[in-house]
Amino acid sequence: MTAPLMPKATAVWLVEKTALTFEQIADFCGMHPLEVQAIADGEVGKGINGYDPVKNRQLPAGEIQRCEADTTARLKKIEPDNPVVRRTKGARYTPLARRHDRPDAIAFLLKQYPHMEDKQIVKLLGTTKDTIDKIRTRQHWNTPNIKPRDPVIMGLCTQMDLNAAINLANEKAAQKGQLDQQNEIIDELKNFGL
Repeated sequence: MTAPLMPKATAVWLVEKTALTFEQIADFCGMHPLEVQAIADGEVGKGINGYDPVKNRQLPAGEIQRCEADTTARLKKIEPDNPVVRRTKGARYTPLARRHDRPDAIAFLLKQYPHMEDKQIVKLLGTTKDTIDKIRTRQHWNTPNIKPRDPVIMGLCTQMDLNAAINLANEKAAQKGQLDQQNEIIDELKNFGL
């Protein structure tokens, strides 16, 4: 179980306002029972204001009464029903020393995985579609010196990220291939007048 917000302030409030045992408070707040006892004795947390876990939706209203009646019971925290929002990765920073390696990595991906979409390469390597187009059409200013090299070995992306991009590209290519086959069948049926 995760600790509540401001565990010491919550422990101060529970010590002052409830008849819970030190073990129950320590278990709920993620602290040691002796630390809770020190809070009760006034040795620790003198200047800390109590933090009400019921008002702040960390404990149900009847949970404290239930645990005060049964000293072996443990407080059960309310689990938030809203999902944890994961931050998306922003633009990837590439050190100056490695920026000259990026066209080599783009050339590698274009050569080895021609079915990979430009937006996947942009996301994987932190480059632009314009750079990808210039390398593909050999219009890049450094075209004679570009040698296809693995971006993982150069440290521009991780193997897991590369594998995920490859799998996604393969799935999209397979779906597109199935659609192409279906379109061919439809064209053949039209030719036969069906």
